[in-house]
Amino acid sequence: MGERWVLNASPIIVLARVGRAFLFDALADEIVVPRAVIEEIEVGPAGNRARAAVSSGRFAVVSAPRLPEVLSWDLGRSETTVLSHAPEYAGRTVILDDAAARKCARSFGNSLKGTLAVVILAKQRGLNISAAEVLLALLEGGFRMDEGIVHDALFRTVGEEWDQPAKRRSVLERPRLRPGTAGRVSLSPRA
Repeated sequence: MGERWVLNASPIIVLARVGRAFLFDALADEIVVPRAVIEEIEVGPAGNRARAAVSSGRFAVVSAPRLPEVLSWDLGRSETTVLSHAPEYAGRTVILDDAAARKCARSFGNSLKGTLAVVILAKQRGLNISAAEVLLALLEGGFRMDEGIVHDALFRTVGEEWDQPAKRRSVLERPRLRPGTAGRVSLSPRA
């Protein structure tokens, strides 16, 4: 496998919310989570699955200084720490979803994946999941994704159809969740 990842909060939060935090362990040989990410997750409600995931000891917790060149991007604390940590460990892939943080990661030449890529990789590696069902569960949990990108990615990479119009309509008609609402986080669209 050889995958070495640095995780940000949003992929942990959303995959834990739908009971899929185990995908990190199944897909990566080494996983580190900066202390700032842990702290962001720990402010969630006591029963939050993401809190359980980070307190389980499954991830190596690291401290990382926030680099001035990353600070200048004015990202969130955990995104800044993840991207500041990446140069310290060449060959690690940053796992994050925030659009501005992804742009920053690309500008520094970081290897990058988001939650969508993690789910698709799980299917490609033969884990017994339906990528479309996991992604629908993420949408139902408040995670926002561009459905055109999801449709194309599913079909092109794992041959699954994104063809659940009735379910999708009911999900999209619900009000969007906001940060701090019942421990859920509303995230921006992915590219």
